[in-house]
Amino acid sequence: MTEAVEGAVENTEYDVVVIGAGPVGENVADRARAAGLSTAVVESELIGGECSYWACMPSKALLRPVVARADARRVPGLSAAVQGHLDVEAVLAHRDAYASHWKDDGQAAWLDGIGADVYRGTGRLTGTGKVTVTAPDGTEHRLTAQHAVAVCTGSRAVVPDLPGIADARPWTSREATSAKEVPARLVVVGGGVVGVEMATVWQALGSEVTMLIRGTGLLPKMEPFAGELVAEALTEAGATIRTGVSATAVHRAGQDGPVTVELDNGERIEADEVLFATGRAPRTDDLGLETVDLEPGSWLTVDDSCRVEGSTWLYAVGDVNHRALLTHQGKYQARIAGAAIAARARGGPLAGDPWSPHTATADHAAVPQVVFTDPEAASVGLTLAEAEEAGHRVRAVDHDLAAVAGSGLYADGYRGRARMIVDLDREIVLGVTFVGPGIGELLHSATVAVAGEVPIQRLWHAVPAYPTISEVWLRLLETYRR
Repeated sequence: MTEAVEGAVENTEYDVVVIGAGPVGENVADRARAAGLSTAVVESELIGGECSYWACMPSKALLRPVVARADARRVPGLSAAVQGHLDVEAVLAHRDAYASHWKDDGQAAWLDGIGADVYRGTGRLTGTGKVTVTAPDGTEHRLTAQHAVAVCTGSRAVVPDLPGIADARPWTSREATSAKEVPARLVVVGGGVVGVEMATVWQALGSEVTMLIRGTGLLPKMEPFAGELVAEALTEAGATIRTGVSATAVHRAGQDGPVTVELDNGERIEADEVLFATGRAPRTDDLGLETVDLEPGSWLTVDDSCRVEGSTWLYAVGDVNHRALLTHQGKYQARIAGAAIAARARGGPLAGDPWSPHTATADHAAVPQVVFTDPEAASVGLTLAEAEEAGHRVRAVDHDLAAVAGSGLYADGYRGRARMIVDLDREIVLGVTFVGPGIGELLHSATVAVAGEVPIQRLWHAVPAYPTISEVWLRLLETYRR
């Protein structure tokens, strides 16, 4: 493994150079090495990326005790034993362990094990197939890719340019998932996935949480009932949710004093911390895109092999191409891009089959996502509004998850809902949404149905086990046939 190499290394050649060593970059490198291609990986922070240290892993480690306690409180014979407070110190220690204490030794060893060379530093494009890496000590390494450069630099949290915000030092997703103490009062600006998950965590750990939502509800990219059920549960847990309001300024009193958030209606809210969960931007501003006639700071448009449009050698994989900002989709794209790079390196044609290993079709039709709140919300494919907007002739089939035998056994007072979007012309499932405790593990069955375009008639023969929550599939099909 090449790491912390002393002195300038001029024009070192590789088959593939990967910029960014998060899960996406790691998977591109793995596929390239498996195909026998020499590979360099460039990383400016921790190998393992956002997901490992500030997103998926720490956030889910924080959420798991919260959701497990909520589930246990609904089980007869167990509920009385779990009415106390969460052990905050233990929860944060569990989070720290899953974030590997913000050390990347294990991930670095894995890249070494597959035979990839690692360059620590900032990688910038300097021309066709050219990447210059500036190490922390100022040393420059000049790399040339014979076949492909893959940009896998991910995205960053966007903080709006409001008066006072720089001095207020607001939280983003990074601070929210790595905080060492529980703020007594937390304002969460934004009602998307990060907003609702972090509101769930910190409310359960003892914060007084206020959510400020510019729109009309939570989880606006899902079916409306998903946000409604999550909002209902957060409110019951003690959070305050304000809709139709926007932050116009943020001020912090002194170095460690409280934060005041000013609203567009003239109100002021005081808190100990404020989290802005208001969107993402591509990490492409300092990438040297201008040297290859692309716009710095832009999302990179790609074809279904993740190759940048108009290029024969540049790939953009994961968040930077703005197709689906989810770790599992980025890893899926990485497998596609790695296979495509290897096929093109060998001079072979890429198959035109939409199900080929060189085509990222799932980014269009079957993107799954789970929101790990209490209750969980999970969806794949199109919502009713999206299907209608796309011109499909569809029907939404709904079912109360509380009416399924398995849900009552899962928890007393179970509340949830399922929706299936059926294409009436082809009689296939275009989208599915589940909301309720424990439904995250249900989602892959829906993903298979949507991605595989399984005919409704065939789904009748996929028999759900009794008594499980998955029996909702039978109830949805029965409702559709009525």
